[in-house]
Order: sequence, then structure tokens, then C-alpha cells
Amino acid sequence: MLLKEANARLTQSELAHLGTGEVGYIRKMRFEEISRCFPEAPEVDPRLDLWALFGADGTPILLTDNRSSTFYKAAEDELQTVSLH
Repeated sequence: MLLKEANARLTQSELAHLGTGEVGYIRKMRFEEISRCFPEAPEVDPRLDLWALFGADGTPILLTDNRSSTFYKAAEDELQTVSLH
């Protein structure tokens, strides 16, 4: 109920920026998503497991084949991390 009440008081813009600069999320990337999220990324072997760090607003921050690197980058940027499945 408290979350529902908080959402009712936030504008769409405020909600979109909630957690910006404070929260980042980490998720495994599918090969097909790379060019859309990271257009500057070089050609990648489609068999690689890739991990990405995004800002709370969806801004791409890091793409790597090492999941631990996403946590190190988040800590460096002082972001609290959450994982999406």
C-alpha cells in the first residue's frame, strides 16, 4: 500500500529518474540485444555469456564477459546493485 501511495504522488518524470545515480542493475545480455543497448560495441562471439550494468533509468554503463566486473564498476560509481532475471 505504501508503494502504491508513493507512486500516486510521483510524476512520470520523477518516477523515471528514481534511483538515478544511486542504483544500477545488472543482467545477462542476449547476443541479439547487444547492438541495441550498446551500439558502439565491437563484434562479439554469440557463444559468450555477456553481462551488462545499467543505470536506474536504463542508461547502459558497462558490457563485459565477466559478471564480477559489473559489480566492481557499480562500486566504483557508488551504485547500489540489483539483478534482473
